[in-house]
Amino acid sequence: MSKKSGGLNKVAWILVIIGALNWGLVGIGSLASANWNIVYLLIGTWAGMTVLNIVYILVGLSALVLLFGKGKKGSSCGPCESGTCTAHGDGM
Repeated sequence: MSKKSGGLNKVAWILVIIGALNWGLVGIGSLASANWNIVYLLIGTWAGMTVLNIVYILVGLSALVLLFGKGKKGSSCGPCESGTCTAHGDGM
């Protein structure tokens, strides 16, 4: 795995985790009749809706990077890179 793709995967994972946690909080907040959209509270209130929408788009694109990058050369699976992975099939 190149350093560039490794960095992309790390950023993608961070954004996907942030997005998933945010959706969980939105759901819980909805049950509690509260606005627990942390991304909006941190970014939307000072940067505006355009920046907020860009963050949401980046979270979605990160999910696609992780979804379509799994099990292929350049993925974050070290054994795949060395050709010894049994989880993803013949190192591919």
